[in-house]
Amino acid sequence: DLVERLQGREATVLITGETGTGKELVARAIHHNSPRRSHRFVALNCGAIPETLLEAELFGHVRGAFTGAVDTRRGRLEQADRGTLFLDEVGTMSAGLQTKLLRALQEREFEPIGGTKSVRVDVRVIAATNSDLEQMVEQGTFREDLYYRLNVIPIRLPPLRERREDIPLLAKDFIQKLGGTLKPPRTDVVFSQDAMRRMMAFPWPGNVRQLENFIERLLILAPGLSQIDVDDLPAEMQTDRAATT
Repeated sequence: DLVERLQGREATVLITGETGTGKELVARAIHHNSPRRSHRFVALNCGAIPETLLEAELFGHVRGAFTGAVDTRRGRLEQADRGTLFLDEVGTMSAGLQTKLLRALQEREFEPIGGTKSVRVDVRVIAATNSDLEQMVEQGTFREDLYYRLNVIPIRLPPLRERREDIPLLAKDFIQKLGGTLKPPRTDVVFSQDAMRRMMAFPWPGNVRQLENFIERLLILAPGLSQIDVDDLPAEMQTDRAATT
């Protein structure tokens, strides 16, 4: 409902939630329901790139700016011009890079590494994190002004254990999605009531991503089954403790 209410809006969005809850999926939904949907959705996982390379990935660089910069390269900000830039795990940015990002968002312009000319961009930013940015602000590890600049529209994605009623719907969707790619297709697989009860009781520490991988594994390793029962589930889901969690 919140994503639908953002339709036609340009506000910056901050999505919070544990790893695997679907933060990028929500970001893509916001983009595809926005006036920018005909332009690029560019994603950058800030936590997956070494700090020394993250600035170049974000802002780009000119040829010869540093060792190994054999060509001029556009950064993700410029690539997302007129579209949406998704900054995942934004809480891992260093203080220096936070300052440069804040200025780029405020001024809508930046200089590539080694460049002397400013590049102007029109970008809608959606940020995401599994960290507590408010606590990081209090600890002085995240800029307060950048936090408020990103947190215009906050969206919290609860972990799967807090929305267990979604598990049957997600499981059915993943069977259709993943089973349709197999040969022969396996989109008619169902779960017995007992099996689904055990799945809904399981804590799913890896959240929706773990559930998706679980469904894919079942479809591949149990090719002859049209119904998944308790005995077909992993051992950790078959215990009485799991069923009463």
